[in-house]
Amino acid sequence: MANAPHRFRNGRGENAVLDGFLALADEWIARAGGAAGTEWFRSAINGIVHATGDRALGTAIGLASRRLGKADLALTNDDKQRAAVLRPGFDPSDWSVDQAARVAFMIASHDGNDAAFAARFDSFCSSAELNESIALCRGLPLYPGAALIEPRAREAVRSGMKPVFEAVAHYNPYPGEVFGEDAWNHMVVKALFIGSSLWPIQKLDDRANPHLARMLVDLAQERWAAGRPVSPELWRCVAPYADAAGVAALTRAWQSGEGKDRLAIALALQHPAGASVDLPFRTEVGQFKTRLADEKIGWRDVI
Repeated sequence: MANAPHRFRNGRGENAVLDGFLALADEWIARAGGAAGTEWFRSAINGIVHATGDRALGTAIGLASRRLGKADLALTNDDKQRAAVLRPGFDPSDWSVDQAARVAFMIASHDGNDAAFAARFDSFCSSAELNESIALCRGLPLYPGAALIEPRAREAVRSGMKPVFEAVAHYNPYPGEVFGEDAWNHMVVKALFIGSSLWPIQKLDDRANPHLARMLVDLAQERWAAGRPVSPELWRCVAPYADAAGVAALTRAWQSGEGKDRLAIALALQHPAGASVDLPFRTEVGQFKTRLADEKIGWRDVI
């Protein structure tokens, strides 16, 4: 791959993840973007690397969908495995061609100064249109200076735009690794509040905690009081750390809920911390655990 964009970095290749992604993106775009699109992509990367300002970066990000289209990358299993090896947890399975290019452009702008990169990333996100915001946020696990870009990542999960929220929250190792407990908890609650699924959130079980369980019980009670449904996924983060109010809410959901509620609670109780929760319906859970195993039911099946 003599023309792969990592060849254009003129010594800036000290970060293996950055250069590794540029090489992968070049390969994927060459496969999906056609000869003209690939030539434009490589030229744009070269221009960004050699630029003294951000104009080349802004132009490339703005033109990506027009020059490359919005088709899915259509990654192979080998592509996905290489992505995961490059960066554990990195999952570009549902990325589009223009999204991969926009992330590559942002990465190519890094000149070794993480603080300057964070400021640039923040500036571009603040003025980006919707599709640009989605792409830039999907690149979070690849960017340098993870702690420096956290304020913009937290701002994205506070967004009222569901696709931007999910670009950070779904299939993304960044929040689980970088967010503090408060930011993490509010992201999970926000997901349920806006009707977004929890199962694509990485490290959801690892980062379950008592404070989050209480927040979700409050949310369930508010929804019940308003006559609104409660997502079965909510119990995933409640059952392992349920206090008295949590036990009462779980019991109500178990007794009055449909089959998916019971399956969800049974799934949630498989968390190691769930073994010590004293539940009045504990003996009834066994038959559902058998069904979970026999039918290979996971969290995608209970939403």
